[in-house]
Amino acid sequence: MPPLTLRPYRPEDEDAAIALWLATWKQAYPSLDFAARVPWWRERWRNELVPKAAIIVAEEAGAMVGFVTVDDEAYLDQLVVAPDLWGSKLADMLVNEAKRLSPDSITLLVNEDNARAIRFYERNGFAHAGKDVNPTSGRPVLKMVWRA
Repeated sequence: MPPLTLRPYRPEDEDAAIALWLATWKQAYPSLDFAARVPWWRERWRNELVPKAAIIVAEEAGAMVGFVTVDDEAYLDQLVVAPDLWGSKLADMLVNEAKRLSPDSITLLVNEDNARAIRFYERNGFAHAGKDVNPTSGRPVLKMVWRA
């Protein structure tokens, strides 16, 4: 397996990031039509994440296989890993990079029904910090917090 490398996001990464986001969410929630959400996601990516968050891209053999976003309020909005690398060390690498970018604390919201992601965050030192509702999807979410 080629080595995984991390680097800062570049504007020319946009299409690969959008495609990876779509592939991972389609795998996580196959009953939802994420393809219909791509225009909305691209606008959110361009206007809300890219200008306000540090974005670290993971590559394998020159192809994007993951990314993490952390904004200046220490909010981890996206941790995306290519489905064929789920269970690999890549997600740990990305969350550790998020901790490096925000060394005191990180907050995030995770879908309450995403037990796999919740277990991952718990293993990486995140604690439950309440419940909420995702303002976009209306789905119940857990707030999780990591503190150094």
